Amino acid sequence: MDTPAAFRHAGPLVMIDLPGPTLDDAYRTFIQQHGIRAVILFQRNIVDRAQARQLVAELRAVMGPGAIIGIDQEGGGVVRTRSFPFPPSAMCLGAGEDEARAEAVGAATGRALASLGINWDFAPSLDVNNNPANPVIGDRSFGDDPARVAALGLAWARGCQAAGVATCIKHFPGHGDTHVDSHLGLPTVDKPRAALDALELAPFRTAMQHEVPGVMSAHIVFPALDPVHPATLSRSILTGLLREDWGYDGVIITDAMNMKAIADRYGRGEGAVQALQAGADMVCALGDQDAVLETLQGIEAAVAAGVLPASDLQSKGERLTQLATRFPAEPTAYSAAQEAADATLFAGAWQAGLTALGDPVPPAPDQRLILLVPETAQAGAASDAGLRGEAFRDLLTPYFSLETICYRQDAPEALAEQWTAKDRAEATVVLATTARRRATPALREVFQQIQPDLHLALWNPFAVLDVAAPALVTYGFRPAALRAVLAWLRGRAEAPGQFPVGLGAETGKEPPISA
Repeated sequence: MDTPAAFRHAGPLVMIDLPGPTLDDAYRTFIQQHGIRAVILFQRNIVDRAQARQLVAELRAVMGPGAIIGIDQEGGGVVRTRSFPFPPSAMCLGAGEDEARAEAVGAATGRALASLGINWDFAPSLDVNNNPANPVIGDRSFGDDPARVAALGLAWARGCQAAGVATCIKHFPGHGDTHVDSHLGLPTVDKPRAALDALELAPFRTAMQHEVPGVMSAHIVFPALDPVHPATLSRSILTGLLREDWGYDGVIITDAMNMKAIADRYGRGEGAVQALQAGADMVCALGDQDAVLETLQGIEAAVAAGVLPASDLQSKGERLTQLATRFPAEPTAYSAAQEAADATLFAGAWQAGLTALGDPVPPAPDQRLILLVPETAQAGAASDAGLRGEAFRDLLTPYFSLETICYRQDAPEALAEQWTAKDRAEATVVLATTARRRATPALREVFQQIQPDLHLALWNPFAVLDVAAPALVTYGFRPAALRAVLAWLRGRAEAPGQFPVGLGAETGKEPPISA
């Protein structure tokens, strides 16, 4: 089917998502009519490997050999596939401090994606996470040292690209020091330019010295760089700084334009036009067909009005074609032996990142344990759902004399009542935290009343600030991470990791983990 003339400019510069695991006739027609060349896949789109390969093959047949199939496969809490081994989080790799391991993990992550035909991974994050209150980055960052973030992130990217999958560093100019999640609002990082150069911008500037296929912009205002526009819509940042000052000529893609930081302030059509004017090559236009259509119509109206020169759009399309040509969306072989080796690699990386803070001591084999663990850990705006309390209880039950309180994180009063009924005499009290977000003040008060003997921080490492107890930190909740925890609890493994983030100026590197 020929692409209607009204949409020949817009479609190739827009990435869309799908509502489910199949390419139905309505979306097939929509993609063909509007010349869409790029789709991002989420967990809802991937049932198993055979289905994912079939979906990618159908998308490529509709979109052509220049198809771009993207995914957020960072590791840790952001992994969209379920049938492959789970890669460790960036912060777990930061705790392990091994560039060769990071490169190997990137390669293994890429091999799995390449076997499905996915050719663009929106990773790694080069955000420098120096803010314990950050609600969205957490374990997605390699740490708070810009040099380490750059070294480990670029090593990871080299590995992934060697496996045949393009990478995309994010979230430029840096999402690490925010108090607002840009999915929910518009953050501002109000620092002098010198401070940005030394911290947020440093890993991205280092990355410009290497071949980086893609950069994702952040929906954040940086007044020192542009006092008015968020980075995604800022020509000063995307063109002036990234293109002209730093000489970057790879692909710039926006973060999702349905996020409230953009959608609630600029609208889908106007936001897309401003992003392309600013210097983005592709607009990540997530949402239903009406939302995508609004984006397409906005772009085409801007082209017709001369606001977006067709020649400029052509150069954007050429960059995208170069990426798709270098990293084609064609499935590659992934042997059972290679997958087993990658699973072993990931398990070793999770174990190498395991970190002890405050001299935690594993319980004696015959020690009675009281385990406090949340019933559920809700998904974040970008992350998957976390660990269920009953799953962690079941992991420990065969090895310990265990009593368990599965509590609701939004009901601290109920936890306090449950705790008062417990006899902690001659028991070791173990608190597991499993959420990406930090505990509320009310929940922290209950933790203070309980005074656990051991804190297992199974997702957000900054949770150690919420509990006055010796801690074991995993930087993630995936099966291999939990097996490493179990091995440590049984006295069969060490915790060699080095905590890769500070915990605020008032505490320095050491958290308040002793009662």
